[in-house]
Amino acid sequence: MQRRLFMKQASALAVGAPIALAATKSYSADKKYSIALIPGLTTDAFYITMRKGAEAAAKAVGAQIVFQGAPDFNPVTQVPVLDAVIAKKPDAILIAPTDVNQLIQPLKKAADAGIPVITVDTFIGTGKYQTGSGDADFPLAYVASDNVLGGAIAARALAKAVGEKGKVYVSNVKPGISTTDQRELGFKEEMKKFPNITVLETQFNDDDANKAASQLQAVYARNSDLDGVFGANLFSALGAANGVQQAGQSGKIKVVAFDAPTSIVDNLKSGLVDLAIAQHPAEIGYFGVISAYAHLTGNSIPTTIGTGFTVIDKSNVADPAVAKFIYSD
Repeated sequence: MQRRLFMKQASALAVGAPIALAATKSYSADKKYSIALIPGLTTDAFYITMRKGAEAAAKAVGAQIVFQGAPDFNPVTQVPVLDAVIAKKPDAILIAPTDVNQLIQPLKKAADAGIPVITVDTFIGTGKYQTGSGDADFPLAYVASDNVLGGAIAARALAKAVGEKGKVYVSNVKPGISTTDQRELGFKEEMKKFPNITVLETQFNDDDANKAASQLQAVYARNSDLDGVFGANLFSALGAANGVQQAGQSGKIKVVAFDAPTSIVDNLKSGLVDLAIAQHPAEIGYFGVISAYAHLTGNSIPTTIGTGFTVIDKSNVADPAVAKFIYSD
């Protein structure tokens, strides 16, 4: 019930901001809140699209977005950015943590400084917040896709593409990233429903598309009967797809990609990638900002807010209703 009420109020802000603002004016006292958005990395189309959604929400409620991040998905580079943001004392922080454990204490500094924290896309600890237990339950909310479900969708799509038999594997980033860990989990659990499909050992590429391509070729060299690969994130998928092409196996080794940047369009049309699962990062950014604003103006918010998926393939990639979910770069 709480989530339905929140989503209804958030939708009202999208189409009737003046009415919604009037309802909260007594709390805000016309203050222009500063909300910091720290992405996993600044150059990824996924986070660029998330930023646009956040900015749309900020415009609707009269807030200011401060977008600051690192050029790579790495806690070593993200923590100094976070520290710099905390020093600026924004009214709230939205962040895509780059590690479930290594960002706990750095984010605790923000909470201890009285800055509300909401995680977007990725989480810290278990992602279960405001439970009163554990050292990572202090964020107010987690706004993201259901990544276990996304992995399961990928598994069903790949199983269908390979005729429900053969060998497949997951091309993933590295252990300890909440989103890609969950996608792999959902994929493997769903694949148990297809007994004639063997899931080979996961290949971790450190978010390096070139490494993912090389790994594809190495797996194929060891398994000449390889039938498919699931790329658990943008660079994993595009790297694996390039590896398939370099191995001369386009059309034979099926590729399911998680995430949908603009470059995926040509890959879908050419058949290099068979299917892409698009998250809705603009929604994540939008509802992240709305959640922060609701909290700052004295309203309660859900601790978990889920956003959707759109499955894109060669047959529907040109449909405007589908194409709008391709990430903007």
